[in-house]
Amino acid sequence: MYVIVKNVLRISVRNLVEFLCTTGNIDRRSTGITDVRAMQEGARIHRKIQHEAGASYHAEVPLKMDFNMVTDNANPYVISIEGRADGIIADMYEDEDGNKTPIGAVTVDEIKTMQYGITKLKEAVYVHKAQALVYAYIYATKNNLDSIIVQMTYCNPETEFIKRFVEEYTYEDLSKWFNDLLNEFKKWTDFLLDERAKRNESIRNLEFPFEYRKGQKQIVSAVYKTIEKSKNMYIQAPTGVGKTISTLYPTIQAVGRGMLDKIFYLTSKTITRTVAESTYKILKDKGLSFRSITLTAKEKICPLDEMECNPEVCPYAKGHFDRVNDAVYDMITHETNITRDVVLEYAKEQTVCPFEMELDASYWCDGIICDYNYVFDPDACLKRYFAEGSKGDYGILVDEAHNLVDRARSMYSARLIKEDFLEVKKLFKDPSDKKIVSAINKCNKELLELKKEARGFAKMSSFGKFSVSLERLGSLLSKYLEKQKGKPVFPEVLDFFFDIRHFLSMEDVADEKYVRYVEEDERGNFVVNLSCIDPSGNISLRLGQAKSAVFFSATLLPINYYKEMITGDVHDMAIYANSPFDTEKRKVIIAADVSSRYSRRNDNEYRKICEYIDALVKTKRGNYIVFFPSFSFMEKVYLKYTSEFINPFDETVEVIMQTGKMTEGEREEFLSNFTSRENSLNNVTFAFSLSDGQITDSIKLEDKFDRANLRTNIKSLVGFCVLGGIFSEGIDLKEDSLIGTAIVGTGIPMICRSRDIIRDYFNQIGKDGYSYAYVYPGMNKVLQAAGRVIRTANDEGIILLLDDRFLTLEYERLFPREWDKIYKVTKNGIVSSIRDFWDL
Repeated sequence: MYVIVKNVLRISVRNLVEFLCTTGNIDRRSTGITDVRAMQEGARIHRKIQHEAGASYHAEVPLKMDFNMVTDNANPYVISIEGRADGIIADMYEDEDGNKTPIGAVTVDEIKTMQYGITKLKEAVYVHKAQALVYAYIYATKNNLDSIIVQMTYCNPETEFIKRFVEEYTYEDLSKWFNDLLNEFKKWTDFLLDERAKRNESIRNLEFPFEYRKGQKQIVSAVYKTIEKSKNMYIQAPTGVGKTISTLYPTIQAVGRGMLDKIFYLTSKTITRTVAESTYKILKDKGLSFRSITLTAKEKICPLDEMECNPEVCPYAKGHFDRVNDAVYDMITHETNITRDVVLEYAKEQTVCPFEMELDASYWCDGIICDYNYVFDPDACLKRYFAEGSKGDYGILVDEAHNLVDRARSMYSARLIKEDFLEVKKLFKDPSDKKIVSAINKCNKELLELKKEARGFAKMSSFGKFSVSLERLGSLLSKYLEKQKGKPVFPEVLDFFFDIRHFLSMEDVADEKYVRYVEEDERGNFVVNLSCIDPSGNISLRLGQAKSAVFFSATLLPINYYKEMITGDVHDMAIYANSPFDTEKRKVIIAADVSSRYSRRNDNEYRKICEYIDALVKTKRGNYIVFFPSFSFMEKVYLKYTSEFINPFDETVEVIMQTGKMTEGEREEFLSNFTSRENSLNNVTFAFSLSDGQITDSIKLEDKFDRANLRTNIKSLVGFCVLGGIFSEGIDLKEDSLIGTAIVGTGIPMICRSRDIIRDYFNQIGKDGYSYAYVYPGMNKVLQAAGRVIRTANDEGIILLLDDRFLTLEYERLFPREWDKIYKVTKNGIVSSIRDFWDL
């Protein structure tokens, strides 16, 4: 909305009036977005009106005016308001230097295009008129006019019907109106400039809040220098280094020194968002004056049981724009750590939409914590910061950056299903919809031709006539939805429109890093795919709108793979931070006689896996997680283990299993088992002998328990989970909450056509396609799961890798350097290897 350079705040006329003069309801019963092609058509009609207006019509006149201000705390600054008037209508006198002076009456013309509803307008829309009034004030002031005429020109770009509203204003009345507007804005800018001065002063005195761990100072220094040089950087840092504080602290220092305007801290999971919030709070407790906000998805923060952005249903949508500025100002002047709960509290109190409120509040915050899609997703990104052509001094910190590759591939890919066209066609029954029905039929005809040509599957250089027909359909649907504004629309139609719009947008940017193909899916549907294989080009375009980006994770190996897939530049700086923890507290064991290969998935192999699990959890009682490559694999092993290895009368082992589509409450309940008092070993350490099933002499008691009590109440807890799922990343089970993990398989994604297409693409450009499509993503899941074991300096535990492929060079070269010792075992040696580690 604004740009601040030193003590000058620049804002466009349009942004100023949209911020202060927008009124009314939120109504998302139609698209809620502006179609790009409609914008292009609007620009065309603008030019036509201007061209046909005659010699006295002066188009696209630049206007700018500076206003000297002083905050309540005596900080001087300048508000610079600028823009282009669509037209100044006046006869002009031009002197020898080319300066033009108006002669006689002057009219400021503001042109607005509307697809529908112009004939029903009884007066100009206030926010449109306000834009013209600001231009009129600036022009009248600069040319010493006693009065000026304001003309609002509304035009339908399709029919070219025009309706105008004309009013004349004395300079006195116009000046009063404008000064009231400027004074209203000054309340916000005073707050902003005073807060920035306070923020920068606090940053100058801000010290790193902890004693530096091994590797942290290296990260802090490298991040600061990267921002200073406006570059990008990658950080591979194992668990425990403190990546969040080590990246946030130097980035905040860069803000305080004027290198950055805002910090975007991007995460892929809710739990890592809370880590960022906590880190900001730690720094604020140390004296930092800094306002941060966490953005929450609309469907997650909506206070209604069922989200419906309709003023007839939602009290938060009705009159939202009449109240939202007061609500935002109230919140930002009282809160510095604006979390989801804080936003909800203020939104409910002021009856405004919490989602729209949090977006508006972000303008006045220094740090924004949000999901990847708010920056990178072409459909969901924050247009107020990342609209096409815009740029800002933003620092982007990407947490768990290994997730960005597949997330970005999904964001920049598109697919359409032929059968959806026929289903949506059934919803258009009105005679006035015949153009849409015809366009759907045309698309369906082109899809039938592609289907005949493909015969099940085919890669294509283009989609030919289908793309042209689809563009026509998209344009008709856009006009239909604009016409339906304020009326109910089938959600299937909206979803269909958004799918088409996204597909066309991706068609516009698709280059050699995309693969086009058509296929029949497992349900027999015919699917048109526009698949982004290498997302680095799209990501880099977005990064070009910021100043600097830092990508960090505990698993960015091999680093050049991530550089190629994210920024596309293998010369970007990268550092590998060493683990601060004692490597002797971790033991990595690889089983040489077991495999998860599809060809070896049988009852005998499941039994061997169970034997390894049993040895792990019964040799040393404690909490363990076993990760499996899929739900079906996990369920087969679970049935065998619980039926053949767990005695129903022996309560030494408890097994719990992840289920598909767990709710947030179910996830929390699952994790609570690992931190509950019954399964915590904070007060007790002991060993269990496999030979006789008795508790051995290595029992050490801090509290007084007898052996019977121990046998009954202290048991091993084993969680069966899916690799790459909700429990293999982001969970933080410290110390005795988790003392070991077993990972079944190499994490390789299921062999499928989409992965094979990635493999083939990289093979064709001279890369190791199988590694790019399967090995690297799989090994990343393994390393993430292994990282659950060691979280703090007090943690110790075992990482058991159950697949002989881990012993090959292909996988060994992907091991992190802190895995400096690897122990190869067979089924007969696993117990002694575990006992050696625990010194039993």
